[in-house]
Amino acid sequence: MPKGGARSRSGPAPDPNALRRERDAGEWTILPVEGRQGATPDWPLTEQTDREDDLWVGLWEKPQALMWERYGQEIEVALYVRRLAEAEKPEAFVNLGTLVRQMADALGLTTPGMRANRWRIDRAGEEDEAPTGPTTLIAPASARARLRAVSGGSG
Repeated sequence: MPKGGARSRSGPAPDPNALRRERDAGEWTILPVEGRQGATPDWPLTEQTDREDDLWVGLWEKPQALMWERYGQEIEVALYVRRLAEAEKPEAFVNLGTLVRQMADALGLTTPGMRANRWRIDRAGEEDEAPTGPTTLIAPASARARLRAVSGGSG
């Protein structure tokens, strides 16, 4: 297990509905649910397989593709596509799957990756699956309080 230092998944996830936004470093970017419109960028790596072409075209239609285009991440997306296509093969090494997940996080293709990049997909007009306002969590009673309740003791 690695030691020391912050990790991308350590600590609580950033809350887009936080009451004190000034403590969050940066604003959230809202991406349109329709995704990126327009022509797919040219493949930037060496020869492309049919599977890589299918993945490439599909990824550039996603909402996250707007950010990749803004930051010129065509090569990073192409490397992700190439590694994903390799990881799909039955004889692929297990650590390739780990690399693909890490790359997907970095590109904002996973829920943790979206949070880390502070991206949200605009779901206006769709039914919300989760409440949009601040959520109140009720902390469980302490072990001592639970024991008192069970034993009927006062103290």
